[in-house]
Amino acid sequence: MGRGDPRKRAPRRGADLRLLRRLWPFVRPQGGLLLASLALLLGTSAAALATTWVLKLAIERHFETDTGAGLGVLLAWFCVLALLEVVGRALGTWTVDVAGQNALLRLRSTLFRHLQALSSAFHDRTPTGRLVGRVTTDIEALQEMFSSGVVTILADLIFLCATVVLLFSLQWKLTLAVLVVVPLLVGLTLWMRVRVRAAYAKMIDSRSRLNAFLHEHIVGMAVVQMFTRERRARTGFDGISGDMRDAQLRSVWWESALSASTEKLSHLTIALILAYGGALLLDAPAATGLTLGALFAFIDYMRKFFVPLNDLSLKVTVLQSAMTAAERIFDLLDRDDFLPEPASPIVPPRTRGAIAFDGVTFGYDPAEPVLRGVSFQVACGERVAIVGATGGGKTTLLKLLTRLYDVQEGSITLDGVDVRELPLSELRSRIGIVPQDVFLFGGDVLHNVRLGHPEISEAEARAAADRLHLDEVVKRFPLGYAEPVRERGANLSSGERQLIAFARVLAVAPAVLALDEATSQVDSQSEHLLQTALHELTSGRTSLIIAHRLSTVRDVDRILVIERGRLIEEGTHEELLREGGAYARLHELQFDENG
Repeated sequence: MGRGDPRKRAPRRGADLRLLRRLWPFVRPQGGLLLASLALLLGTSAAALATTWVLKLAIERHFETDTGAGLGVLLAWFCVLALLEVVGRALGTWTVDVAGQNALLRLRSTLFRHLQALSSAFHDRTPTGRLVGRVTTDIEALQEMFSSGVVTILADLIFLCATVVLLFSLQWKLTLAVLVVVPLLVGLTLWMRVRVRAAYAKMIDSRSRLNAFLHEHIVGMAVVQMFTRERRARTGFDGISGDMRDAQLRSVWWESALSASTEKLSHLTIALILAYGGALLLDAPAATGLTLGALFAFIDYMRKFFVPLNDLSLKVTVLQSAMTAAERIFDLLDRDDFLPEPASPIVPPRTRGAIAFDGVTFGYDPAEPVLRGVSFQVACGERVAIVGATGGGKTTLLKLLTRLYDVQEGSITLDGVDVRELPLSELRSRIGIVPQDVFLFGGDVLHNVRLGHPEISEAEARAAADRLHLDEVVKRFPLGYAEPVRERGANLSSGERQLIAFARVLAVAPAVLALDEATSQVDSQSEHLLQTALHELTSGRTSLIIAHRLSTVRDVDRILVIERGRLIEEGTHEELLREGGAYARLHELQFDENG
């Protein structure tokens, strides 16, 4: 397993401060909003404490003395303070949420940019659902931390300190008597903290595995149904879902136990106040200075004291979840699986299109090379087909040319410049790729033709598409080129999706073309539409054409035959047939299959 696999590592204890320091650069620009939120929450706390003091004065001055003079003023103050408390709490919560959302927007964007920069090798070995969970579920856990996290916890701590001061001012003996429960509550919270953290780590891991399983099986639902794997898929899903339920229940159990314990201690404290405070009030009110109003205020302050104390225990749970999520997010951000950019990049003013592979050896597993010492050259404007059995390394050649992977031995040059000396964006913008499996994005047909190139006008994109007769395809849609493309191009045939991929390349008109089995999934009618446009597209441009159907490459300038990672033959269609080697056998095999 990789360094970031949560199934192989427990959450690192004592890392919370480190994680908070790493979050700080994303939070720092929101400092003004956070300070405003803290000020509003502190004002809210002051208003809440003051309302109790106003009620104490009302009881002492009016209800105990049975006089109504001045009661209206106190009631007016009570209403004003209550209104300030409501407004301040609403504004404070809103500002901290705005600050949190802004900070998480930056973090989410940073994470997405990092995912884009990671190599193809990383994405090939990492489940998509797990990465989606980092950008969605884990970020949402951090949002909860902002909503009920550091700022509100700080406000709660200040509120608790102010409440203790007021309690001592009312009756210090009674305060000392009831505060004996606080160390017990703190110890209980710290003891449960470790268990809450572990439970949340397991829950988030189960959620990540569930996301990965769902993504894989929903994308591959047609295969699941065709091979009647529904029962096995349900069994697998139920197993992962059951693990998530168990982990969720464990976290809820510890959270509930912590909340219930705090609630029970608050009730015991109120009972202690009534017992001890009532005795002081009845036995020697003059000596203790305790009045009925003061006893009421004492009970109300203790009730308010336990509200943030109880919230703190719940917020500890939220923070544990957030720290676990942050740990996973930064573990991903720490991944340095990048293709290196050149220290001194070379950017030729134009691309002529001369390509050279020199002794190229490569394997996705270095111990098992896919290509072994492959060398060949492609002249400017030459059209070269690459053929051979499946698994021979044909597609890998194009991946190395566009630096989705780097060669392990040898070199690849474009116009005499090693592709590793070109900036990645420059290299890939100079080579037009048509993959075997075309991926269509959300948007309409024309958006998919212009994909990634906003400088191409709609008219230019339409012109390129029309040259490939894509207009004959879209005329069946009510909106034509503006027809929305369903997920993964479900409303288009494989041949039609290939036509869109050709139109993408034609609109950009690069100097070098790389076609990976570009016509393998095209039906006879679509192939007929493509042949003329394809010949025009490749004319005058350096073209590497990986082909399974040999009938599509008869008129190329040269054919390379790859077998088990080695270049074994090269020549024209007629020359290779006359030699009677591997190409001739492939041709005969296909001719027999078709004939």
